[in-house]
Amino acid sequence: MTSAPRPTTDLSAADARRIALRAQGFLGAPDRRGGVRGVLRHLGAVQLDTISVLARSHELIPYARLGAVPRKTVEDAYWTTTPAGASPARPHAFEYWSHAACILPVEEWPHFAFRRRAYRARPHWNHDLPDGTYDQVIKQLHTEGPLTSTELGGAKRTSEWWDWSGAKVAVERALMYGEVVCVERRGWKRVYDLAERAIPQDLLHDELDDTECLRRLVALAGQSLGVGTRADIADYHRLKGEQVDAVIADSGLVPVTVEGWSKAAWADPAALATPPRGRHRTTLLSPFDSLVWERARTERIFGFTHRLEAYVPKPKRIHGYFAMPVLAGGRLVGRVDPAREGRTLVAKQVTLDGAKAVPSVAQALVEAASWVDCTDVRVERVDAPELRAPLARELVRLLA
Repeated sequence: MTSAPRPTTDLSAADARRIALRAQGFLGAPDRRGGVRGVLRHLGAVQLDTISVLARSHELIPYARLGAVPRKTVEDAYWTTTPAGASPARPHAFEYWSHAACILPVEEWPHFAFRRRAYRARPHWNHDLPDGTYDQVIKQLHTEGPLTSTELGGAKRTSEWWDWSGAKVAVERALMYGEVVCVERRGWKRVYDLAERAIPQDLLHDELDDTECLRRLVALAGQSLGVGTRADIADYHRLKGEQVDAVIADSGLVPVTVEGWSKAAWADPAALATPPRGRHRTTLLSPFDSLVWERARTERIFGFTHRLEAYVPKPKRIHGYFAMPVLAGGRLVGRVDPAREGRTLVAKQVTLDGAKAVPSVAQALVEAASWVDCTDVRVERVDAPELRAPLARELVRLLA
């Protein structure tokens, strides 16, 4: 017997945009009681990246939603464990491969069993593992406790991944397999520990089959996005389209049509239950923020073409090395390519969506400067020269 098709909800493009903003924590009063950990649980994944201009990307994510949370507070929220009486301390997060290398709520450990199994079954790897090295690394962690790759004798000898030592190859493979876990970074270095020691016993299992793992991740991605296409939902945790197709009917997400979207979409029913209202955030966004990390979605929702140019040769860059989109009033109104010189935040290049964007971009710059302990803002280049003076005046007013 074939079940009757579900009714489809029609959304305007503006409705979809507001639903997405609220789902990502940019519309309405932020949950300050939940703090950084609340942001992590709400988003389900916070991407890590080596680039640090104003701050590292995983620090910029809660800043964009909560405001000027001290950077040490951010780090402690991710990596500090909570004592649990006589039991071992309980971590709040772990690092694993999701959208990319991401910080994930520790409660999501079981959901990635499908990926750990896939890695264990992988027949070919890009780098060789010397005989006996894997067992030696596991034995060393068992004996000595949590260690960095340097302490394991496996630090990179150069910046190239193919020059990893045997110990580094072994511990990274153990991380993928789930025998080893990273629940802490120390000076940006992963601290590796045995999963059996670091992950709470009630979560340390691979009992969920692949279908259930995928169903849960699709449901969580839909909740974090608010509304999204099949490609949007798949991209959130880097699933395949066919994996989404196999479980989306049982995920709890509901089909919707969105004005101007050429593809079918699904929404979190809780996001449809109440109209999205409240105060919009004005802020600089990390290029790795989950609001904008998928280019096609960003263009569809905001009409904004976003590309990280850090890996583009300098002469070919259009907006700058680490151009950060500026969010204001629920729209992306410009870009800033920042740097720091002592106590001065330098806007090496500013792109503005017309004169109406000047106050918002100035506000975002001043607030970001204050967060990273800068007392001044200097603008070097504005894409529209006629807006340079109005931007300078607004900065002077806000800094006074």
